Amino acid sequence: MSTPEIVAEHAETSPLVRIRSLLPGLARAEQRVAKVVLENPSTVARRSITEVAEAAGTSETTVTRFCKAIGVGGYPELRIALAADTARSSVRAERDLGGEIGPDDELHTVVSKVTFADARAVEETAEQLDTEVLQRVVEAVALAGRVDVYGVGASAFVAADLQQKLHRIGRVCFAWNDTHIMLTSAAVLGKGDVAVGISHTGATTDTVEALRVARRHGATTVALTNFPRSPISEVADHVITTAARETTFRSGAMASRIAQLTVIDCLFIGVAQRHLDSSMTALESTRDAVGTHRLETRPDGRRRIRENGK
Repeated sequence: MSTPEIVAEHAETSPLVRIRSLLPGLARAEQRVAKVVLENPSTVARRSITEVAEAAGTSETTVTRFCKAIGVGGYPELRIALAADTARSSVRAERDLGGEIGPDDELHTVVSKVTFADARAVEETAEQLDTEVLQRVVEAVALAGRVDVYGVGASAFVAADLQQKLHRIGRVCFAWNDTHIMLTSAAVLGKGDVAVGISHTGATTDTVEALRVARRHGATTVALTNFPRSPISEVADHVITTAARETTFRSGAMASRIAQLTVIDCLFIGVAQRHLDSSMTALESTRDAVGTHRLETRPDGRRRIRENGK
């Protein structure tokens, strides 16, 4: 099998986004360096390599190894990248509420922190999204005889959203979240079909296994994850990444879900463009089909009685 196409680490992408996405796959000593950088990037940008190594309880060699692992040539390049990122972020500094939600936060503060985290997830996902990989996925889905989407937990809702969107433009698509059904559906896929696995961590056993089975039977496999070096990337032909940082209640899968849905929307529009005429016809037909199940309202907000059952 070919090596999976992992999202390119563009120079303009925030180094902090790359560090967070690669953190689980780093060696333990490199993870300590990563945490020092993530905790105070502006300070690290002014520190020497010796100071950073001491703060992380490791060696200068490990710091250099960490730099190469995240895609920068060495420590001087990391300092420059962090300084540039700090400058770009300064315009948002007043609004950055820290992300973490405290037990005593007022509800209006919770609203501000949640909306900021969601908006930042969308922005950072867009900044690092590899459109070349996305284009290949769009082409594969647009030409596919069948698309199966796998996701469990919160990712199952994202999978259902993709299924509903593609179904509305006439594409054959199924979303599965039961392990047995995921595996049996993957076993009947073949060349010309596409299997999409959605997992924020990239380590959800059910989703990884379903994608592995689909790939073994010849289907083109796509992974949507926040961590490009996670297990799901090993069974994917194409890997699309998000860039979401969860707040205190990370098990709620809030910012990650918003980031995933952003990518799904981009994928859907790309596929619809490839079949523009038929997509527009299908969207109009499906809108008309459900039109009789909506209550009409008058300008004053009161319900308007439908005539002749329409």
